[in-house]
Amino acid sequence: MSQTPQTQTDAPKVMLSRDGAVLVVTINRPQRRNAIDRETSEALAAALDLLDADAGLSVAILTGAGEHFCAGMDLKAFVAGERVELPGRGLAGLTQRPPRKPLIAAVEGYALAGGFEIALACDLIVASQSAQFGLPEAKRGLIAGSGGLVRLPERMPRQIAMECVLTGRTIDAKEAERWGLLNRLCAPGEALATAKSLAQDIAQNAPLSLIASKDIVAHAGRWSEADLWPRQNEILERIIASEDAREGAVAFAEKRAPVWRGR
Repeated sequence: MSQTPQTQTDAPKVMLSRDGAVLVVTINRPQRRNAIDRETSEALAAALDLLDADAGLSVAILTGAGEHFCAGMDLKAFVAGERVELPGRGLAGLTQRPPRKPLIAAVEGYALAGGFEIALACDLIVASQSAQFGLPEAKRGLIAGSGGLVRLPERMPRQIAMECVLTGRTIDAKEAERWGLLNRLCAPGEALATAKSLAQDIAQNAPLSLIASKDIVAHAGRWSEADLWPRQNEILERIIASEDAREGAVAFAEKRAPVWRGR
C-alpha cells in the first residue's frame, strides 16, 4: 500500500502504509509544508473511508512528510479559487466528519491554522519537542472555521484558548503539554514512532469496543441529560450482545489473549 515517489511531481499527495491493524496516513507535500489543497482533501477522505471500511484496521495515525505536520489550507489554491474543504466533511475530509475508528495525530514542526484544526479533529495527539501549534487566521482576515474555535476551548482552559485565537500566537510543544493538549511529548523526529507504539496499544483491544467508546466520549458532552443514559445504554447493549464481548470474557477466564472478530 505504501509508495515511494521517484520525483516530487510524481509523488502522491497522500501516502498509506499498514502495520497489522494500524494504518499510517502521511500528507506528502513537504515542499508546501503539507498544506491542504482540494486533491489532498479528497485523498485524505478516501484514506479515512478505508480505515472505517476495513475490518482488519483498528486505528490510524495521521502525520506529515518532512519536517512539518501541516501548515493548514493551501493559500495559493484558495487565492486561485479552489474550494479546499469537502462538502459535509470539511478540511482534509476530516474536520467535520472524523472517522468512527480512533485517529492519532503525529506532529513534528508546524501544526498551524487548518493544520492545528486537523490535529484537534484527531482523538489523540503525539508531538515532538519541535512542534508548534497555532490558529493565526485573524492575522489573515479569516477565522478558524474548520473546528478550531469549537474544539480548542474543549481541550484547554477557555481563557487561554481565547487568547490564542484572538492574538493568533503560536504555542510550543511544552506549553501544549502543560495545557493538556498532548497525549505524548517526545524527542524531535520521534513523533511517528511514539504514535505507532500508542496505536499498537490501542489495536490490541476489541474493535467494536473502540468504536463504541470513541462514539460516547466524542458525543456525550453534547447529549441532553434526558438522552445521555438511553443513548449510552443503547450502545452498551449492542456491545454486550457481541461475539467479542463473549470472547473477551472467555479469554480472560482461560488466561489467554483474545481473538477479536469485530462482531
